[in-house]
Amino acid sequence: MNPASPQTRAAPTPTAPPKTATSETATATSESATATSESAQRLQALRRELAGRGLDGFLVPHADEHQSEELAPSAERLTWLTGFTGSAGSAAVLAERAAIFVDGRYTLQARQQVDTALFEPRHMSEQPLSAWLGEHLGGRRLGYDPHLHSQAQVRRLQADCRRAGGEAVPVESNPLDTVWHDRPAPPAAPVVPHPLDFAGRPSAEKRAELAERLGAEKIAAAVLTQPDSIAWLLNVRGGDVTRTPLPLSFAILRDDATVEWFVASAKVADPQLAEHLGNGVALRPPEALGAALEALGKRRVLADPGSAGAWIFDRLADGGSEIVEGDDPCLLPKACKNAVELEGARAAHRRDGAALSRFLHWLEEEASNGSLDELAAIERLARFRAAEERFRSLSFDTIAGSGPNGAVIHYRATPATNRRLKSGEFLLVDSGAQYLDGTTDVTRTVAIGPVAVELRQRFTRVLQGHIALARQRFPAGTTGSQLDALARSRLWQDGLDFDHGTGHGVGSYLGVHEGPQRISKLPNAVALRPGMIVSNEPGYYKEGAYGIRIENLVAVVEDARPDDEKPMLAFETLTLAPIDRSAIEPSLMSGEELAWLDAYHARVRKSLSPLLGEADRRWLESATAPLQRE
Repeated sequence: MNPASPQTRAAPTPTAPPKTATSETATATSESATATSESAQRLQALRRELAGRGLDGFLVPHADEHQSEELAPSAERLTWLTGFTGSAGSAAVLAERAAIFVDGRYTLQARQQVDTALFEPRHMSEQPLSAWLGEHLGGRRLGYDPHLHSQAQVRRLQADCRRAGGEAVPVESNPLDTVWHDRPAPPAAPVVPHPLDFAGRPSAEKRAELAERLGAEKIAAAVLTQPDSIAWLLNVRGGDVTRTPLPLSFAILRDDATVEWFVASAKVADPQLAEHLGNGVALRPPEALGAALEALGKRRVLADPGSAGAWIFDRLADGGSEIVEGDDPCLLPKACKNAVELEGARAAHRRDGAALSRFLHWLEEEASNGSLDELAAIERLARFRAAEERFRSLSFDTIAGSGPNGAVIHYRATPATNRRLKSGEFLLVDSGAQYLDGTTDVTRTVAIGPVAVELRQRFTRVLQGHIALARQRFPAGTTGSQLDALARSRLWQDGLDFDHGTGHGVGSYLGVHEGPQRISKLPNAVALRPGMIVSNEPGYYKEGAYGIRIENLVAVVEDARPDDEKPMLAFETLTLAPIDRSAIEPSLMSGEELAWLDAYHARVRKSLSPLLGEADRRWLESATAPLQRE
């Protein structure tokens, strides 16, 4: 996704031709009927295949062999079977019934995309798979693919099936792949070096540091299964996954700092790559991984049960290894960005903020005439970003939800769902880009013309939560789950909430979602550390009416002050873009909150003005002017 990368720049999303409400409804109905017919046929074919194998059911996760969130087309099994295109979920299929399990971000989307006569939609935490199996599995055999489930997931699945009176059965080959006759080929994009000017640390230095830690724990080797960990460790990038510059691969890191890298030969044919990797990295074909795991023998081997496929543990056990279960050793050092990566993130956000400001100015001028729709807005924003220096691609497909579409948390506009922007409504735009020096992710909710008091009040409550989190100092050792309530407290006071996490980690020209840190209601033992980048994105969604989300990326920084009795941390806001002042109810805000917003807008104005032309600069001055309490 960069000049040195095999990935091409994202092609602009085509703008749908103007449609009447009748034609949009007819198109959506036709597409829905086609999808329903295909899902029924595919579900029937899978059930026939299962019966032929002596299985009573099968579990289909949204996952690949690396437990990735973003999948290559060849791994989109859940989408192929159900029509659901979200980034998290699973389907359970039995002979007489099936269900799809999604989290709170996707409950509306699942009901819109999936034939609920075929798959019962369920909230994965409130109506979990374990309860469904308890109701329906009985004494039957549920198949699963051990390549697509982590060791921890398989253990839970086995326990759930036992409690239900049944059995979880690993399969040698995936039965869904057998009936997916036009399944795309696996990706094979070239791998390229990620320059030290952007990575900040040589690969050899990273490998030596991790190897020293392995040696201190008398661990002979660590199995690496997450592509972003390997890309970070080896300072490489690729193009196997849309919107994320990753080569799909596996690796074994040894305590002498050498690496066996299991990657398709077609991806690593460039002679410059061999020079970049050096003698400490040996290339192996992916199909050699199983034998290599067994060949580790009776050594102590580290593998992450939360991300490594269950089959990895089986092969290590077959070879007699002493398996040490622990976190991927790359996770924390990758999450804690070095000084070069942090400076790159700041620079990328300045350029990204300039592109977003141009878009917001354009949107304000064009939306008033009533001809603009979601797809047109998406296409124009992509064009503004693509013109920026070091741009390589979007970091995910832009979410642009107008009116009720904004209430679908991970909405994706299509010609069938495309909606005109209307005065008096909100447009929620969640977008980001991949630059050579950083990854961005930003959400702005924009009022199209004057909006009702209710919308302004709830926008303000979301903004107050955003400000509370952005301003908070906290002791070293604090986790994101301890801070999450700050972003929700003003919503809670009004009896409101949002059904997603407040913040996720973000990579450095890597994944737009990165662990192990997060800010969420869900318990998380990983403390926030200096150098981590995380999102601050509270929201509110009223089904059938509108959605609100305000998202900035922030970096965790040290914040020592003379009277502190313990080491303290704070957030440095990286994202630079105006927050819509017309959507705010100033009377609800405190003096401190207004001061924060004015100071943020002053920083946005100072940082971005030199990057803008005269007309955009004048607009930015107005959009970031101090907000007065009425």
